[in-house]
Amino acid sequence: MNGLMELAWSERGRLIESTAAHLDLVIEALVLAVLIGVPLGILAMRSRLAERVVVGLANVLQTVPSLALLGFLLIVFRGQIGKPPARAALVVYALLPIIKNTILGLRSIPRDVTEAALGLGMTAWQRLRIVELPLAVPILLGGVRVAMVASVGMATIAAAIGAKGLGSYIFRGVSLADSRLILLGSIPAALLALACDASLGEVEHALDPTRRRHSRFRARAASASIVALLGMAAWGWWLDHENGASNATTLVIGSKDGSEMIVLGHMLADLVEARTDFKVDRRFNLGGTLVCYNALRQGGLDAYVEYTGTALTTILKEPPQNDPGQVLQRVRTVLADRDKIACLDPFGFENTFAILMRREQAESLGIRTISDLRRHTATIRPGFGPEFMNRPDGYPGLIKAYDLDFAIAPREMDRNLLYQAVAQGSLDLAAGDSTDGRISAFDLVSLKDDRRYFPPYEAVTLVRAEALQKDSRLRKALDQLAGQIDAPTMRRLNQEVDVKRRDPAEVAREFLRSKRLVPAG
Repeated sequence: MNGLMELAWSERGRLIESTAAHLDLVIEALVLAVLIGVPLGILAMRSRLAERVVVGLANVLQTVPSLALLGFLLIVFRGQIGKPPARAALVVYALLPIIKNTILGLRSIPRDVTEAALGLGMTAWQRLRIVELPLAVPILLGGVRVAMVASVGMATIAAAIGAKGLGSYIFRGVSLADSRLILLGSIPAALLALACDASLGEVEHALDPTRRRHSRFRARAASASIVALLGMAAWGWWLDHENGASNATTLVIGSKDGSEMIVLGHMLADLVEARTDFKVDRRFNLGGTLVCYNALRQGGLDAYVEYTGTALTTILKEPPQNDPGQVLQRVRTVLADRDKIACLDPFGFENTFAILMRREQAESLGIRTISDLRRHTATIRPGFGPEFMNRPDGYPGLIKAYDLDFAIAPREMDRNLLYQAVAQGSLDLAAGDSTDGRISAFDLVSLKDDRRYFPPYEAVTLVRAEALQKDSRLRKALDQLAGQIDAPTMRRLNQEVDVKRRDPAEVAREFLRSKRLVPAG
């Protein structure tokens, strides 16, 4: 608990900003959902056919898994990351309770009231505006209340596509296996959901003429809470608007998930801020290769760190090659010609896939190379990350190259959880990163790639050519890492984050200062 409190205090500024951004995203989505859902509810109430279509479609959208919806919206938004696709996802999930409660609220109006309005000569629009909607508001707000609480939780998942908010702490915590970060995002999100629910509950109560009025003190406290929540959301909107307004002087640097990617992302950001006039917007822990690259290609990111072998097989969809120089040149040429993406010089280390086992088990079975696994495929329990399971230089090519036929189907799970799963004996075999500090920390052994299946994976910076044209100093700043990091150094930096639980930004800055790449102050 002390560690959590210390982390919360050190992160207090960013935590408050993340809470404001989180609330802003939720309220923007909720307003849009109300503007869409209430008219659809009114339409559905007027016609049974319309009700079946509208409610049925909303029900179907509600059943779509959140990550699947986010992935689909990334395609719809042409690779754009951040608030727009996240807001669209929240709108989709908020529609069902708003539509259903709008229908319920309108149908709960006593028949004699609507007949009296009709007798007074009111038009359909006047009846709806003056009589029906005001009477249905308390029930309608119940749907908005449910939608808002659900949206607060859903907004944490949106961090996977670069949306700012409390979810960034949760994803960082999962990626780094740090429960403090998970709690740092989860606890404020839960409190925010409770505060929103209570505030809307007070509004719902106040607008219901059939309920007894609360005391003046409670009414004032509720009003103050609502004003505070709206003020925080407005501040979140202003921060986002300010960042958007300064686009010309802002460089967006992203990273894939994992401690290594986050550390390298911070290094690039610190170098840019130290050597240029750009203000850096750091969008880290975004997930897989294609999420980051599509965002880079579409302009959602300006730069991020990639590996040459991954770029060759996953981005260019070309077969693996073993010559590092040829792979680098091929990636550099095609990305520049096809997508106007510059591939800068390698950092000096290679992070290839490492097929991992517990040292004790590997030694007892006499397994030293990947080829040795063929004698034990009947009993080995493998597990791999989703990206490794589907990429051409991953599992499909591995079992073909080594003629492996595992009797137990591989378990697919987040790759950052694989190390601990192998160390604890839940799995016998996993694919990790050769520079990951957890390999030595958990006493794992990397099997030799005796058939040289995996291509070279040299770390490089990918940057949009358009961004390089904004400032002639940018390329030089980003290229400061070229040849500066060898594999043992990267492994040590990763261990500082993964094992010693140090802040990736602090580890990155400490390394840059040791190399005198940024000022000591």
